[in-house]
Amino acid sequence: MESDSIDCMASSDVMDDDEIHHHQLSSSLSKTHSNNGNSNNSSLSSAVHPSTTSVHELLECPVCTNSMYPPIHQCHNGHTLCSTCKTRVHNRCPTCRQELGDIRCLALEKVAESLELPCKYMSLGCPEIFPYYSKLKHEALCNFRPYSCPYAGSECAVVGDIPFLVTHLRDDHKVDMHSGCTFNHRYVKSNPQEVENATWMLTVFHCFGQYFCLHFEAFQLGVAPVYMAFLRFMGDAIEARNYSYSLEVGGNGRKLIWEGTPRSIRDSHRKVRDSHDGLIIQRNMALFFSGGDRKELKLRVTGRIWKEQQNPEGGACIPNLCS
Repeated sequence: MESDSIDCMASSDVMDDDEIHHHQLSSSLSKTHSNNGNSNNSSLSSAVHPSTTSVHELLECPVCTNSMYPPIHQCHNGHTLCSTCKTRVHNRCPTCRQELGDIRCLALEKVAESLELPCKYMSLGCPEIFPYYSKLKHEALCNFRPYSCPYAGSECAVVGDIPFLVTHLRDDHKVDMHSGCTFNHRYVKSNPQEVENATWMLTVFHCFGQYFCLHFEAFQLGVAPVYMAFLRFMGDAIEARNYSYSLEVGGNGRKLIWEGTPRSIRDSHRKVRDSHDGLIIQRNMALFFSGGDRKELKLRVTGRIWKEQQNPEGGACIPNLCS
């Protein structure tokens, strides 16, 4: 089954002159940093007294507009930029066009240590405030950060909240969407000897007001090809633990059953697959289930999703099955 894909444009690693001029500092910020005959440190000291807002503006890279973290570089005139952008501007200051050299702005790095700033996902609901140098670490794990596209058939760089990703999967990847908590799928492959480490199918299910991704694929495990089915939850890992699912495959009077908890899409498709957290079917067993002359793979995978509910009397979890 060929995978759908979308084109994701990547920005160039090197900026041309027009881009550099477009990202130059505002005149007021340039004046703050410019050399007026005093040392760079005293120039900086007079600029950062009043408020956290003005200091935060000083810590904004004039090229990429992201917050700067050590090492923060500066030119001989005191204009600063982040280490990532230093390599993109051909070692020229984007403000005064002078050569940058290898000067660190230690004073600005020291000032940053005194700041406390809100998480950059504040607009998405995060209420946390962190010291400047702890903020980046939190944001990498923030529960309010956008999710990555769960489609496994291509390296899709799209990110967003769950409603956005559901629409993206349906419209851009043409993924099948189903309502209900049970599934019954038949997978057919005319030449089961060929395994290309490619996703066969992704199906999205909507039940209990949530979205779940059912993956089924073939890949090489050691020297033997295997087939694997597993479920991922479109949400965080803590919420995923409220749900369970089962998968069943069989034929010729035999069957395999898997029960587990869906993994969050915070865990990449490859991470889940490589941890073998799902229903794994060896090729010989898959061909046996398929029946016939064993030259064509015909697997029927069935399953269901249910929500674990707390029993108010005994404290035990009881399944809430979807009709």
